[in-house]
Amino acid sequence: MNTKRKFLRLPSVSQHKKCAELLRCFYTDAQRVFIDNYNEIQDWMGQPSLEDLSPKSVSDRFHKHLKYAEVRLREHSLLPRINKKDRPKPSANRIDVHLYLDQIRSAHNVGSILRTVEAFQLGDVYFSKDTPLPTHPQVSKTAMGCSKEICFQRHASPSELPRPLIALETSSDGIPIDKYTFPSSGCLAVGNEEYGLSDEVLSQADAVVEIPLYGKKNSLNVANAFAIAAAAISQQFRG
Repeated sequence: MNTKRKFLRLPSVSQHKKCAELLRCFYTDAQRVFIDNYNEIQDWMGQPSLEDLSPKSVSDRFHKHLKYAEVRLREHSLLPRINKKDRPKPSANRIDVHLYLDQIRSAHNVGSILRTVEAFQLGDVYFSKDTPLPTHPQVSKTAMGCSKEICFQRHASPSELPRPLIALETSSDGIPIDKYTFPSSGCLAVGNEEYGLSDEVLSQADAVVEIPLYGKKNSLNVANAFAIAAAAISQQFRG
């Protein structure tokens, strides 16, 4: 009774945050204790219990609570995707094209990039000094476990990278990525969200490739651009 009284004294936003957290725990671990606790709280709040425990129903109720909790929806606020089709091991060997992350600031972008590296089974990832590492909590969360599946080198400088060094950059001198033949081994460099690749990387690049764009905004988010490049590399080597 004291627990109920204490809960009902909480502001409404705090109550809904607690409800959302219980649903997240149930969605992730599928332990009945979480949904029992949640339904008890719904009774306290005068709200209907959740009887349909399908992923969609749990997700819909979870996001309803986030709305009332005034939580701004970002990707890391989403429930983890349920995927029952993960393979016990990769279905293809790694492609020996590595990746250099040049001064990327966003941990979310880094995590997304690591997911793409694992998905397409590319080579090692080299991190510049100020790029968040796989051990960063937000990188790890966004990568959804892929950080453990790749090899990486921290605090790498351009002179230490595998060759040839291929710069992915919007440039009038760039080769359209679908026209470029990637070498059997090398390193692709992607750059900062604001200014792109550093002059140091561009000066040492053996080739510059670009993704042809046709809109007014002549740029893409770095994680999206890399995903396109990774798909092009995979298509070239695997058909």
